[in-house]
Amino acid sequence: MNIGQTLDVRAHINARKMSGYQWLLLALCFLIVATDGMDVAIMGFLAPDITKEWGISRAAFGVVMSAAPIGLAIGAILVGPMSDRFGRKKLLLTSVAWFGTFSVLSAFAQDVTTLSLLRFVTGLGLGAAMPNTTTLLSEYVPERSRSTLIAIMFTGFNLGSALVGFGAAAILPHYGWRAVLIAGGAVPLLCLPVYLLLIPESVRFLVVRKFPAERIGRTLRRVVGGDVPANASFTISEPQVTGSQPGKVLLSSAYRATTLSLWGTYFMGLLVIYLLSGWLPTMIKDAGLPIERAANITALFQLGGTVGALLVGYFMDRLSPNRVISAAYMGGAIFILCLASGSVESSLFSLFVLLAGFCMSGAQTGLNAYAPSCYPTVVRATGVSWMQGMGRFGSIFGSFAGGMLLSMGWGFSAVIAILAGPATLAAIFIIANKFGQRTVAA
Repeated sequence: MNIGQTLDVRAHINARKMSGYQWLLLALCFLIVATDGMDVAIMGFLAPDITKEWGISRAAFGVVMSAAPIGLAIGAILVGPMSDRFGRKKLLLTSVAWFGTFSVLSAFAQDVTTLSLLRFVTGLGLGAAMPNTTTLLSEYVPERSRSTLIAIMFTGFNLGSALVGFGAAAILPHYGWRAVLIAGGAVPLLCLPVYLLLIPESVRFLVVRKFPAERIGRTLRRVVGGDVPANASFTISEPQVTGSQPGKVLLSSAYRATTLSLWGTYFMGLLVIYLLSGWLPTMIKDAGLPIERAANITALFQLGGTVGALLVGYFMDRLSPNRVISAAYMGGAIFILCLASGSVESSLFSLFVLLAGFCMSGAQTGLNAYAPSCYPTVVRATGVSWMQGMGRFGSIFGSFAGGMLLSMGWGFSAVIAILAGPATLAAIFIIANKFGQRTVAA
């Protein structure tokens, strides 16, 4: 390579095999997502002890349970434009410090109002973490394996949600629910110095924000490796964006259809997933099975989702991504109808739960892996975080709708069957926009 040559950062990353540092970055993002999953799931394990200690009803505690998801949605929407302006690393580390600190502070709450407020503020940090890990990793890995690698990162969420259950079971009997919250917040805070030292700023962000070439080259050599001349200039082969406000760009004529389609798909997917995962144990129990078996069957939904995420990501890297995601959502709709038409006593019921989770959660993770490719670097974090933020309202609505339908006397089959509708809509939204024509360098 000649001295002074212009280097295309995208082409440089795509032309090389994954370096050891890129694999390390994947592991660090996996760990952040795992601690995110721990904190999101933690209150479900603490609810019985808190309601007993404070003498409050489950309905009253529902305010606490809904506070973090609302914070997640708002945090995701707020963080995108800031990440595109100030950098992925700064916002990611701030979000980790934020949700770790407020998780610890939540342990000292003395009433429902204080705990609800602290959980809402914790949710703001949680909502900021996921979009930044997705964006940062997508900008450092080769496009040929991007979907698979991001899917691997997202399996950390399920792992974290499972680990906090084991941790709660070990800590609660001896130290109480406050100790669980302190431990849950301490883990990300203890990891923060490692993240600060090892996580790099996105080299693509550095290029589009016109940072000094010396810093760009140093970062590229450190993370990706390869022949990078000391005085090279850097560029990225992707569409140019007019306009300085990311929100206006996302809703401009060039990206409006893509943006609205992503929002609709993500909303519908999370509506189905949260209603099923949140209310399926109750519905199975009401249908006649013991709660222990209901919990085990529902766990298959999460297990299927983990495997589905990896396979959907694998096929997305080899076939048309939006068609793979659409097919997975349609598969989810089909297996949801199978659940609704069968009996909880059937030998196939557990299999249908597993396959529904495989398809729905697999498709949802695939959408997370796909969204970064729909936007150029200057608005990518905003595009991903706004999709996740809008989708979070789907999770809130799904959890709320499940309780409302059951309180209105809807039976198991009716509640489950109606979910085939939003699953089908998600498949239509993602395929109709023909994202393959909108894809940019991620």
